[in-house]
Amino acid sequence: MLVAPSILSADFGHLARDVEAICEGGCDLVHVDVMDGHFVPNLTIGPVVVEAVEKAATKPLDIHLMVENSSFFVDLFAPLKPGYISFHIEEEKHPHRLIQKIRSLGIKPAITLNPHTPPETIEFLLEYLDMVLLMSVNPGFGGQKFIPSVIEKAKRLKALIEKRNPKCLIEVDGGVNDENVKELKAAGVDVVVAGSFVYKHPAGVKEAIASLK
Repeated sequence: MLVAPSILSADFGHLARDVEAICEGGCDLVHVDVMDGHFVPNLTIGPVVVEAVEKAATKPLDIHLMVENSSFFVDLFAPLKPGYISFHIEEEKHPHRLIQKIRSLGIKPAITLNPHTPPETIEFLLEYLDMVLLMSVNPGFGGQKFIPSVIEKAKRLKALIEKRNPKCLIEVDGGVNDENVKELKAAGVDVVVAGSFVYKHPAGVKEAIASLK
């Protein structure tokens, strides 16, 4: 299991320290939630802050765009050379075109599905993707409870991936902990995003990441 801690739960007064902590603690990706206050009812960070995150990180950035006008935001963050950029299928009118654009910039393209969006929606895009991100909470805020139906959804997505593009990873974001991670693994999930669980773990960041792995 790959672990991508979400910096949304970090202490932004000590952001570099908290990014370094997860990288030294054994994470695989640094998950960055970008929200614009339109697609979701929250506003987070822009390229100036993410540039500081990139400088502190020794692992690839996993940028999750929860925004309107995704193509504009891809242009903003592409110079930071993240490992992945994911955009929401619910917002994008021309997903195939945006996937091509992200890949042309040397970044791995990913698509995100909200809890209500069936995986079949993106069946004919899977061959062009490196990852699919399934939201297991409603996007916009950290610290929410895990939506159990994502387990069945992950299984359905895994079946489609096996048929269309076996190299495509499945990532799950929202309410992940050391209990439900076992079910997620069994359902075919490759990467988990965890914010509160990692940064608020009583034993510390390194122990939290190790328990998910």
